[in-house]
Parts: sequence; C-alpha cells; structure tokens
Amino acid sequence: MLFEISSEKALDQVCHDLEKAVGDHKFGVMTIHNLKETMKKKGVEFDRECRIFEVCNPQQAKRVLEKNMQVSTALPCRISVYDEGGKVKLATIKPTALISQFNAPELQSVAKEVEDTLVQIMREAAA
Repeated sequence: MLFEISSEKALDQVCHDLEKAVGDHKFGVMTIHNLKETMKKKGVEFDRECRIFEVCNPQQAKRVLEKNMQVSTALPCRISVYDEGGKVKLATIKPTALISQFNAPELQSVAKEVEDTLVQIMREAAA
C-alpha cells in the first residue's frame, strides 16, 4: 500500500530535488504542507520535520475524474518527506492501492501509470 524510499541527503535538499523531479515529469506541485510550522502556528510543539507535497498531473487527473468523480476524494497525490531515525524518508500511498477502494477497475491502468511516475520522481529526488 505504501512506497517508501530513504535518502542520504538533507531534508531541504531532498525537497528541492523533489520539486525539480515533479516538474521534469510533467506533474505540478499544488502545495507543500510544513507540518512543524503548521502545528506551531496552532500552538502545538512538534519537533520532527515533515513536508507533505501535493502533486498532480492534470491530464491524468482529468482521465480519472471523467470516469469517476468519487476519485476526487483521493486527489491530489501526496508525497511525504520526513526525518526518521537519522535518515530522510520519502513515502506515498500507491495510487493502485487507492484506486482499488473505488469500484472502477477500468482506472487501474491510469493509477499504475501515475504510480510508476511517482516512484521515479521519488527515486530521482532521493538519489
């Protein structure tokens, strides 16, 4: 259900490289959530670094949404970058696992294409 990869790079470098890789693969970064900063603004101390990237390929999203608007509840795709045990990790829920929650087997191939691209993006950012 989850794809996770580690990097030897610093978290800020991984985030920078992730933004570049997302664009290189014709996806876009819709927003980046910095959990540490967001929680601090809400009065909650949280010492760990975690950035959540919401990414989307508009053409793929259109293909899916034209067939099943319920899938909008699972969009956009998210890639989380966080510190874990002295390493930087990147993780995402596999689109194939998400799409299986909907009664839409005809969308499995689109989910697989998106998943393959997300994995490639994450590998490039981690390298």
